[in-house]
Amino acid sequence: MDCTRIIMAGSFIDGSGADVRKNVFLAVQDGFITAIDSTTDLPSNDGAVIDDFSHCTIMPALVDCSVSLSRSPSVERRTRLAADEAGFAKKVTMLAQHIRYCHAHGVLGVADNDDIFDLMEGYQEEMAQENIIDIRTPGSFYRSRQDDATDNKADGDYLKICYSPNIEDDEALSSRLSHEELCHILQHRGQKKVVVVANGRQQVEEALASGCDAIEQGYAMGEDNLRKMADKDVLWIPSILRAKNGLDGASSGGSVCCRFSTRYVAPGKPVPGAEAFWKKMLAEQLTQLRLAKTLGVKVAVGTGAGSAGLLHGESMVEEMKLFIKAGYSLEETLQCASENGAGFLGMEKLGALTLGRKATFLITRGSAKQLPRKLSYLEGIYVDGAPSVAYHKNPSKSV
Repeated sequence: MDCTRIIMAGSFIDGSGADVRKNVFLAVQDGFITAIDSTTDLPSNDGAVIDDFSHCTIMPALVDCSVSLSRSPSVERRTRLAADEAGFAKKVTMLAQHIRYCHAHGVLGVADNDDIFDLMEGYQEEMAQENIIDIRTPGSFYRSRQDDATDNKADGDYLKICYSPNIEDDEALSSRLSHEELCHILQHRGQKKVVVVANGRQQVEEALASGCDAIEQGYAMGEDNLRKMADKDVLWIPSILRAKNGLDGASSGGSVCCRFSTRYVAPGKPVPGAEAFWKKMLAEQLTQLRLAKTLGVKVAVGTGAGSAGLLHGESMVEEMKLFIKAGYSLEETLQCASENGAGFLGMEKLGALTLGRKATFLITRGSAKQLPRKLSYLEGIYVDGAPSVAYHKNPSKSV
């Protein structure tokens, strides 16, 4: 049996939505949390290993409910096309890189938007290691009625249905699923949960009527649909950063590129009306998110990382900032970014840090007031109660 490990923290956020606690210790045995209490009540245990992070904050690992690990977030069209058309080995390399980016920002759980089963097998063979993040993949990804016609029931963790285009896309709706086809898919989903990408009042209303488990994006869906989601306990993944990304790139007709801390706009001619459109979309989505909190809608964080300009890992930090801008407290935001997503996706090792749960968490230097900014440079990651061997605070200095 493992010895007890005592981990002390200056600040502690458990991910349940409860307030930040000061000067807390966690007792961990066999990878599970056995005690959470004030450091003033620290038990005397001569055999315990003590890790002192009294200058740091402990918080739950993050879960991103919408990513594309196999896609390049480059805003340059040629780069994105080259990545899509790359050979298997290069795609595996890019997948591994994006997994590392997520891991480095404390995103230890993701729901991928694509079928990456083959790439994941190649990743495990090439890297000779287990996955450093928990990845859920869709059994089928339905974009059009042609996908429904194939009746593809490949193995997977959940179903993803694109009932509307992504908010930043200008794809035609004519080839997309009808309401009858949507209902047909959900009637034959088995035990899998269904996430539907839907925007607009009618599309979201039809998705809810079909019996979906989660709405992704939900732009311009309106108060009535939010009330229905609260009544039916349907999860909402608002993906606000897509609109912020569109607004940041609208003034020149380009797109946000590089890291958010050093953003610039790609050259291009301004698109008439684009800036006004994205400003309206962003404001409306923030208003809807504020209303969702009031109505009691369960919300999770999903960034769309892998779309143009949305970087893996770093987008999580930016999406959380938008939750706070919409009126969510830091504690509520972390609940959406951890427990709500982990619970929906069945990630038992992730989520809120409570008694009897796995001791997998993040450590950030400084106080909770410095979050979520400090997620870009973690002090450490603990997995099953022990320091992660995969995380290096200074990767350039690591062997």
